[in-house]
Amino acid sequence: MHTKAMVLSVSLLSLSLFANPSAVRAESTADDTHARSGNRQFEYHQKPGAEADTVVILHGLGRNRSAMWTLAKRLEVAGYRTERFGYRSLQQSPEEIVSRLGAQVAACCAGTESKVHFVGHSLGGLIARAYLAKHKLPNLGRVVLLGTPNQGSELADAYQNKWWFEYLGPTVKQLGTTDGGLAGSLPKPDYPVGVIAGARSGRENEDVLPGQDDGLVTVSSTKFAGMTDFMVMPTSHWEMRYSEPVAAQVVNFLKTGQFEKNR
Repeated sequence: MHTKAMVLSVSLLSLSLFANPSAVRAESTADDTHARSGNRQFEYHQKPGAEADTVVILHGLGRNRSAMWTLAKRLEVAGYRTERFGYRSLQQSPEEIVSRLGAQVAACCAGTESKVHFVGHSLGGLIARAYLAKHKLPNLGRVVLLGTPNQGSELADAYQNKWWFEYLGPTVKQLGTTDGGLAGSLPKPDYPVGVIAGARSGRENEDVLPGQDDGLVTVSSTKFAGMTDFMVMPTSHWEMRYSEPVAAQVVNFLKTGQFEKNR
């Protein structure tokens, strides 16, 4: 058991951060700082009422609900109710995750006349799309995808033959760019969806991430047929969850159906 846990830890770090030790430190520091501080800038805002629109927020690979706490609070300040969906990305299949999401959406939002929006970071965006492909919500609002590999992950392609890849679970195995992967199986959306891609200055992963990227997902991979609006922002894959400008663009799309390009 100890050996398996150790292998899983090494594997997750390898897949998520891909030989980028500075990103490991930045990610850990950011999560710890936000968890300890409670982010006091949000402490005294008025809670949205029951009639407010709801935003279902989904985290990415290897994270949990707390990873989206800051974005959730910013959306609450903007007047939205929020539901942070947690799932076990390294143990569950996409089908199992989508089933659990369906149960949570039914529990939080069934019978409400207010709009239900979705915001997904990275893998969370694919899970949101997979859920909406199977469930037609009469009160569906808008969807925002943050750093989501909508064309599949080039990194999953590059590392699929590594010995540790087998330990990352059924969902990770479906993150490649092939037609049989999760991204390739999803239909064109019939709802408004905005896509935010991150672009950073570093180019150390150019051999496996050609062109602009956020450190984990290429800008080109975030684009897909049927998206309503698209925007590239100067942020990394991990930092966009905490970015105030990114949160402002999310709010703008949820309210208007487009990003504010001159902000």
